[in-house]
Amino acid sequence: MKKLSLLMAAALLITVLAGCANSASGGSKNVKLAYVAWDSEIASTYVVKEVLEQKLGYKVEMLQVDAGPMFAGIADGSADGMVAGWLPSTHKSYMERYGDKLVDLGPNLEGTKIGLAVPSYMDIKSIEDLNKDENGQALNYKIIGIEPGAGIMMSTEKVLDEYGLRGKWTLVESSSAAMAQELDKAYKAQQPIVVTGWTPHWMFAKMELTYLEDPKNVYGGDEQIHTLVRQGLEEDKPEVYALLDAFNWTPEDMAEVMVNINEGKSPGDAAKAWVEANEDKVNSWIGE
Repeated sequence: MKKLSLLMAAALLITVLAGCANSASGGSKNVKLAYVAWDSEIASTYVVKEVLEQKLGYKVEMLQVDAGPMFAGIADGSADGMVAGWLPSTHKSYMERYGDKLVDLGPNLEGTKIGLAVPSYMDIKSIEDLNKDENGQALNYKIIGIEPGAGIMMSTEKVLDEYGLRGKWTLVESSSAAMAQELDKAYKAQQPIVVTGWTPHWMFAKMELTYLEDPKNVYGGDEQIHTLVRQGLEEDKPEVYALLDAFNWTPEDMAEVMVNINEGKSPGDAAKAWVEANEDKVNSWIGE
């Protein structure tokens, strides 16, 4: 009996060591993707997940976090990568803090923008117009924002100072989903509202919205969405690294997935439908 127990223990040890060696050599077929709960990043991350699972046979764990933990997770290796870095302005502070601890694979989408957005039926053109009492009263001196800590929220805090709005105006913290719901509700009732907005986003496809002019350029100009991965991913999981490095699509591609999600499809189903309808583009990402 004692001999049998020793043999079993030895077999278990060999199994554990083999598993560790397999993981260290990059043989693990598990991948962790971090993302923020913006409609745009939900769309892109689920598309990458679909390709990794259906085309390359990986099991993907989705880590929905705020922007700060997303960058920190890639930097400390607790997540493998993300396709949600808005640069050079929105996530500038996080890149300054974590940039030397992660790998920037460059843009996966060009031509993004952030700023304050209003329905086109409103007679307001510039952020400076928020200083007019009639506009402030109509809007209850509130800017509807998203998650605290998001890059666009940090920029909007600067807007309050740069445009002399601090003290009268309140930046309301919520979530991207709650902001979109408030906007949709106001839009249907043709009521005034100002929100933190960004493109690509399905709300610009379904509603007539305009960005308020930003003469002080607090929000910066057009941006790009970058793919960022942990150090060592190329050696550990070369297939995953190669896909993330090749991943690239257009605002129109992203909008298609976002609109389908908004109209009732689950993120997984919307991503699957897009992947199946865009086989040539997907195959170019995986080298086929």
